[in-house]
Order: sequence, then structure tokens, then C-alpha cells
Amino acid sequence: MTNTGIDSGEFIRALDELSKERRVNKDVLFAAIEAALISAYKKNYGKNATVHAVIDRNKGEVEVLSRKTVVEEVRDPQCEMSLAEARAIQPKYEVGDLVEVPVTPRNFGRIAAQTAKQVVVQHLREAERGVIYDEYSQKENEILTAIVQRVEAKQAFVEIGRTEGVIEANQMMPTEELHVNDRVKVYVLEVSRLGKGPQVFVSRTHPGLVKRLFELEVPEIVTGVVQIKSIAREAGFRTKMAVFSTDPLIDAVGSCVGPRGLRVENVVAELKTEKIDIVKWSQDPAEYIANALNPARVISVFVSDTEKAAKVIVPDNQLSLAIGKEGQNARLAAKLTGWKIDIKSQSQMDQAMQEAAQEAEDTAAESAEDGEN
Repeated sequence: MTNTGIDSGEFIRALDELSKERRVNKDVLFAAIEAALISAYKKNYGKNATVHAVIDRNKGEVEVLSRKTVVEEVRDPQCEMSLAEARAIQPKYEVGDLVEVPVTPRNFGRIAAQTAKQVVVQHLREAERGVIYDEYSQKENEILTAIVQRVEAKQAFVEIGRTEGVIEANQMMPTEELHVNDRVKVYVLEVSRLGKGPQVFVSRTHPGLVKRLFELEVPEIVTGVVQIKSIAREAGFRTKMAVFSTDPLIDAVGSCVGPRGLRVENVVAELKTEKIDIVKWSQDPAEYIANALNPARVISVFVSDTEKAAKVIVPDNQLSLAIGKEGQNARLAAKLTGWKIDIKSQSQMDQAMQEAAQEAEDTAAESAEDGEN
């Protein structure tokens, strides 16, 4: 490097290694060093000077150039140059022209190296943060394998490759206790530039985690033959997933369950025994709602398209199963289908019909009496 006391070849080789190691564009490194050299020069040789640094991209040679205005009378030598000095460089210069002259000091090397190192490290960090942000922002809505690094009261921090992910309290499964060095799958919710570097927010509760896990286990989903139409999840407890096959010869539910239930078991194991109901999606709302209430058996479904509400009749011994513990099965079925669901047992329905019939008889009798009177 010219007038810096730094070996140019060694400098270029170091930049090549840094570029490959940190996966940072070499032009970014050159720009960082040029900025460092300008900073170093102004700090030590004149803060008012208008200078810029140029690095030869091939040879590594550095030159600091000062831009000066040609004037009749020089008042500030850092920014101005006399007409005589200018014409000594190039006879055609006139007053008011801008002239660039080399101003690299002989002892600039040591100062430049120290200042450049600090600024280059800072720029490298910023550039690397940018690379990490670009890399992980492309992974939003995907799943990654994470290793738990530390667990705090309201969140967990996990290693997800080149950076750290954060599982906030509302994204942690209530039934799961994470420990340091646990290996878990996480769903990438959002990548933010806030803070000192990119922050990657990941989840263990998002329905997308279930979807991505089944994509890993079921080849038919990857090929598109089996489609996941809807997922309703209460993380840590139960998930309902509606699937559909574009090929009548392929059983969508069977494909997701897998031979001897192996595929669904692998997903359940990753979700720490969370129960998963896989049901067949149907374009017919009544059929879809009946399927969604699985494992309960349904007698009949009456739908109201205008209200998007359905009344479901089940056998007496299936009522508690259809509703589920604390209403969970019915609640997830409604969320899965997007329909309001009112569940009645056969005897409740029969009683309601008898009461309605009795009420109709009473009304008719009253009308008859009024007519006689």
C-alpha cells in the first residue's frame, strides 16, 4: 500500500480471507476501509479537509486525495490552492476550479492501520448483520432445528445456526419445559432489525409448525397430491388438521398417519405428546363439520349458510366425546371449519322436537278456542 507501510499483497489476501470467512461482499470491505482512512486523516491532519481515499482493488495500494478550490488568495490551505500552484499541476486551471491532489502523509501507515482496524471491525459487524438478516428473513414461515442456550422466566434463547432465536412466553408450549441443550424444531415467525443486530422470533405454538412438520414426514404433501386445508391448534394439548387428496386413489388421512401410524407419531413426538386429529376435508359443509368432530360419531348435521352455523346431532353416548374436555373438541372443530357449531344429543333433540310439537298443539288449541268465542 503506497505510503502506509502495509504490505499490499498481504492486505489483499487478508481481505479475500475475510470476505470468504464472513461471507461479506469484498466491495463492502473496501468501502469500510476507505471510510476508515478518511476518518484517520481528518482526525490527525485536518478535520476541515475535503478528502477521499482510493484503494486499488487489485494491488491494494492506497492514496488519500484532497479536493481543493483554486483561489486568488489562500486563506485555508486545507481547502484552498493558489492559481499558481494549480497551474503548476495543469496549466488550464482557473480560479474556482476544483483540484484533487495526493496528500497521503509518509507516517500515515501506523495511524491508518489502527483507525482502519476499528472501523473495519464495526463495518464488518454491520455487514454481517445485514447478511444474517437477509438469510433469516428468507426463512420466515419455515422451521429450523434449534438448540436451547438459556431459559429465562418469560422467554427462551435458542441457537439456530449463525444467530440466536428468541421464543417469547406466548410462543412457548404451556405443557413443555425447555432445558439447556434441548434440541427442538421451531417455526420462524419474524426477523426484525431492531436492537444491536437481527432478532429472530421463533415459535413452538404456531399452527405452521405442525404444517411444516407434516411436510417433513409426508412426501405426498411435498408433491402436492395431499393438501393441508386447515389447521386448528391449542398448543401442547390438541391439534385438528383437515387434509384433502387431489388423487381419488390416494387416502389423504392415511398418508398423513403413515404405515402403522409412524408419520403422525414422529410429529407427536416432536410436539411432546400433543394429540393430533387428522380429518378429511370436504367441500360439503355438513360432511366437513361431521369429520371435524372426530373421534365422535355424528348422526346428522343441519347447516344454515346465511349464518354459517350448524346444528349437529350425536348419539347420547357420544355427546361428551363430541364436546370434549372443557369444550376443546367442539371449539377446535369450529375453528378448523370456520362454522359455529351447536351440538345436541339424540335424546336432547327428540325432547326439543316433542316440546316444539306440544307448543304447536297448544298454540293450535288456543287459536281454536278463540275462534269459538
